[in-house]
Amino acid sequence: MSGKKGDKEGCSALEFIDFKNALEQFQNLVEKMIIQKTKESSGLYTKDDDEIDYEKFYTTTQTLFGSAVTDQDIQAFFRKIMSNLDERPEWLEHKSGPYFEYKALKIFGCFRGENDGMSSPSKESMVLLVSEKQQITHSVVKRKDVIKGIVKVPLLHLTVTASQRGVLTVFSKQMKVLTTINIEDTAWITGCDFLPNLKYVVAVTESTIILWDYKSKENKSDGFVIKPMKNCLLCVCTVTVADNLAKDTILMGDDKGYVYLLTITSDDFIMKQSKAKKESRFKILESDSFDIPKRKLHDDWVGRIKYFSALKRFGSCSTDSTNSFVLDDIKRLEDYLPVKEFSVPKGVNAFTYCGKAKVIVTGGNDRILRLWNPVVTFSPTGKLLGHKHSIVEIVTNEKDQHVISLSCAKVFRVWDIQTLSPLQVFYEDHGTPEEINTFPMVFDNDHGLLFTGSDVIDIYPLANVIQDSKELPQTHEKNLNVLVYNRAFHQILSICTESILKVWDLETGSQIYQIEDAHGQNTEVTCAAIERNGVYLATGACDGTVKIWEFESGQEVKALPLAQHGDDEHRVLKIVYLKADEGQHAVIVVEQRGKIKIIQGDSAQTDLYVTWVLPEIVPFPRRNPVVHLSLKPASLKTQDFFPEIRLLCNTGCMKNETETFLSSVDIRCFDVLKVEGGRLIATGSANGEINLWDFESASVKCLRKTTEDNPGSGVNAILFLVHSVSSSRKRSSLSPTPSVRSDASAIAEHKGTSLDLHEKNAESDEINTEIKTAEETTSCTDTQNPKMNEQLLKARAGLSPLLASAHESSCIRLWSIQGNLMKELLPFSGHPSGPLTVLCTDIFTKILLTGSTEGYIFRWNMASFLEDSRNRKNEIKEELCWRAHAAEVVDLFIEEEKNVVVTASIDGSVRLWHARTGYFFGYFGQARKFDLTDTSRLILPSDVNDFSAIIKEESKHMEKKKVIYPLVLDRDKLKSLTGSSSDFEKAGHEEAVHGFKFFRALAPEKLQPLETLEFVSKEAGAVFGFLPIYELENPIEASMPNSLQRIKAEKSGHKGQEKDPDSIGDLSQDT
Repeated sequence: MSGKKGDKEGCSALEFIDFKNALEQFQNLVEKMIIQKTKESSGLYTKDDDEIDYEKFYTTTQTLFGSAVTDQDIQAFFRKIMSNLDERPEWLEHKSGPYFEYKALKIFGCFRGENDGMSSPSKESMVLLVSEKQQITHSVVKRKDVIKGIVKVPLLHLTVTASQRGVLTVFSKQMKVLTTINIEDTAWITGCDFLPNLKYVVAVTESTIILWDYKSKENKSDGFVIKPMKNCLLCVCTVTVADNLAKDTILMGDDKGYVYLLTITSDDFIMKQSKAKKESRFKILESDSFDIPKRKLHDDWVGRIKYFSALKRFGSCSTDSTNSFVLDDIKRLEDYLPVKEFSVPKGVNAFTYCGKAKVIVTGGNDRILRLWNPVVTFSPTGKLLGHKHSIVEIVTNEKDQHVISLSCAKVFRVWDIQTLSPLQVFYEDHGTPEEINTFPMVFDNDHGLLFTGSDVIDIYPLANVIQDSKELPQTHEKNLNVLVYNRAFHQILSICTESILKVWDLETGSQIYQIEDAHGQNTEVTCAAIERNGVYLATGACDGTVKIWEFESGQEVKALPLAQHGDDEHRVLKIVYLKADEGQHAVIVVEQRGKIKIIQGDSAQTDLYVTWVLPEIVPFPRRNPVVHLSLKPASLKTQDFFPEIRLLCNTGCMKNETETFLSSVDIRCFDVLKVEGGRLIATGSANGEINLWDFESASVKCLRKTTEDNPGSGVNAILFLVHSVSSSRKRSSLSPTPSVRSDASAIAEHKGTSLDLHEKNAESDEINTEIKTAEETTSCTDTQNPKMNEQLLKARAGLSPLLASAHESSCIRLWSIQGNLMKELLPFSGHPSGPLTVLCTDIFTKILLTGSTEGYIFRWNMASFLEDSRNRKNEIKEELCWRAHAAEVVDLFIEEEKNVVVTASIDGSVRLWHARTGYFFGYFGQARKFDLTDTSRLILPSDVNDFSAIIKEESKHMEKKKVIYPLVLDRDKLKSLTGSSSDFEKAGHEEAVHGFKFFRALAPEKLQPLETLEFVSKEAGAVFGFLPIYELENPIEASMPNSLQRIKAEKSGHKGQEKDPDSIGDLSQDT
């Protein structure tokens, strides 16, 4: 034994040495190719016979490694090297040691045999976390019994198990036993399933079909038994066709190769009961009373039978080498037309179907997994080798397109269908060898769990599900400053406080490239913007420098030189792209001290330069905070965006602090809008001031002024809202964080605006105005600025742009460009949201998103409001609220095409969410790729505990209920009855007559019917959500019946008289 062991170890060492030598030769090949491609890009390479192209790379790699590497691996590695010539592959730097071998195996997908002693992979490389296995030890089996079948019922969130000796059990979503039954039958159970329409559990034994009503009471029947069956039934499945809610269809296979088709209706339970004496609580149904078509499809036992609703086909398998696997319509069981047959040496023991990959996977005694096209029967499309023993069960992980196979040696293997590569191998050690043939397995795609059964139930979670819920998401190691979306490339840019710039693919989450120290060592990049075509990127830094980059390549194009002054006062807070092409670049920025300026660069200049500056401080009159401007339209010839201006104000007024105030220079946010008929710049400051620079009306307004420091008045975000009916809306905006989305730079250039009219009609280069009162200003504007009249008409029609501001007080305010407060919104959430920090909209300006310091995201629908903001019926409705981060949200954007929201926080993570439900897809920087099509698994980041809350409309929260009032005595009616004679009086029954008249005089109180509003949903109710609210149109005094008013008047006129204890007056007095 020792000699054999030594030989085996020697062989393994020799194989490792050969593999290591081949890998070293491959490293030299890659290094030569990198040098060659680098010279080609610089124009220094001369072609020769040693030129390495893809064909030579492919041939050499195949020669070195043979069939151990696939074509997909070679293609992927070649593309990775070509796209990152400057980045040396990290695994090539480790020429020895376990890390070298592990990285090589990981890259090329090379894995050795089933029992070769391969070291266990790390958690990051695992697919299923065996260490997190949960074991259900409920008494679901008898002594020396095993579980024969496990069925998941997704719609009802149930799990059904059947043991070989007759124990049927139904589990809840939390895997708690709901009900269980012990079937007293001499035969063993061979399979089970669930009837979705009739809500019965179906199980088959060697001679019977059991239909168990798992919801039955103790004093009622447990279900039905269909018997006798001529052959031994081995498997069963349900045909999932929801065409009739009163019937279900099942398929069964037996030991003679027959497949049965049985349809059961609710009427059969009544009409086909046997008249024989009932032997148990199960009622007997005669099998002869059913029409059960059958057809012989195999020459051996039918081991498995399944129905695939996506294909509308059933599949059955056998160990027969000729008719190993059959896939066809259930109609073939009745019309006997030819069926599609797949032949496999030694037959098929198990099979499954992957809907995403559209392949059938089979496995059997030859230990090979075969992938088949469902319509091609003569040859498989791929093979998976690795099992050393017969394959007994196969399941599919649809979301990740993985196949999980189990051999009779209790070895599990996980495979990637797309790359045909093995991902994980693990071993299960409980159970006896003779029990392994009854080892069932099912995968729960909704929750990412693998269920297996023996004498207990084992549940294996997916590694990515556990990691998503336990590991803290991290995109950058430091706090984030910037999040920008490139709509043209579907890529996002993130920058942290360490000035590490990373570009990511939105759909997959994979990193494309990164740049470190973009503005120099120890220089923090504070903001960025992408022009509307996605070709160029602009960044600003803490030292005041601005740079232009090519987005795709990451190459620097132009830069604004370092300022001569201190860093703090020139720190760039926000940046917006105005124009970008090969000949000219222009951006507008705001600095730490509040100065706003335009920076440009053209082909004639090597550096960027400042072409326009906006005044930092504006003195506003307190009575009417509007200051008119002196425009110089001729200056548009130099920079073509905003004209040069001069403030027109009385300098003498500045000495009187009671009549004027100075605008704040502590600017936190700004936004730019340039559309036809309007050129606007809005700024928001820490003390709550919002200054609106309107270059069409030649004025600057202070929409809100605060003379005292108010912590809740600060403006953290500002955004122009322009209603648009198409996605081609072009606008420029800046979020309240140091970033701008790609459409933010989409500023339309319109010729023939009012500025051109000024230039043509003005006799001088300046238009002089004066500071006036509110009434004077309006008349002046109407007479001297015709365009302002048009703008006011648009505002009256609800078509004028609005301005949204987010404040420290957690509210959103909507302003008209005339300075009127249109709306104030307070977000609804289960916990305090904190100050709002960011605003953004979709490209249609129908959805408004905002983030807060506490990490909450709020979604508002404002489509109807923007269509006509003057109509009170058009409200802005909050639709969704969820907590995306545990720390402050610095930026976010919505991608309408993929219906996702991306958020960034100071916690260093960038996370991806479903836009309508708040479902968490993952974070940028995680190991696995995103799957934007699957929202079934409810996963939360480790630092978030609350799921999203969908806010319903107010009308759906409240229902009106009529209030039932007690009857009161109507005195007028009683008097009319008393004055008339009756048959009862003639008969002398005075007492009966009095009672009869009294009850005839009772009537409901003549009040306006009251209504109470009761909250149906707890989400809609606040503190008093469940207290009745009564609405009265008139006071009770005015609505009191005449009889009660008369009695009350009599009481007030005879206060000294003795009160009648039987009188209703006391009731009236109390009322």
